[in-house]
Amino acid sequence: MTTPEVGILMGSKNDFETLKPCCDVLTEFGIAWEAKVLSAHRTPDAALDYAATAESRGLQVVICAAGGAAHLAGFIAAKTVLPVLAVPIASTPLGGLDALLAMVQMPGGIPVGTLAIGKWGATNAGVLAVQIIGTRRPELRDKMREWRKKKAADVLAQTVP
Repeated sequence: MTTPEVGILMGSKNDFETLKPCCDVLTEFGIAWEAKVLSAHRTPDAALDYAATAESRGLQVVICAAGGAAHLAGFIAAKTVLPVLAVPIASTPLGGLDALLAMVQMPGGIPVGTLAIGKWGATNAGVLAVQIIGTRRPELRDKMREWRKKKAADVLAQTVP
């Protein structure tokens, strides 16, 4: 079994549908990942333990998704020096804006790289995790260059009636 390099945390299993594009990107690039449901509010001890042991378990990046008060990413970032990326989930009447603001407004010294609300943010979290891990693995950078060329070719191939 391959040791996961990316940990994906979500406040509820319902968030997985939003995070699926992230998982798809990581899988496409051959990066092993693990996903867990943890909560800064409902399972603080388990979440802190996850963050405290992430590095020793081989993780290189942690991606957190949450809606509402969205404290999970900041909570995890406070307990690890690994890069933490956050994906706001549109799970409240505010459409994810509350989660976005909670994630992006971290105090100086405890950064959380916050992406767009929803599936676009999840996709970009996966891409950014690949780029972060790629700083140590040139083959991932090469694969990212090819991936981007294909995306550009897909756009240029589109025609309008």
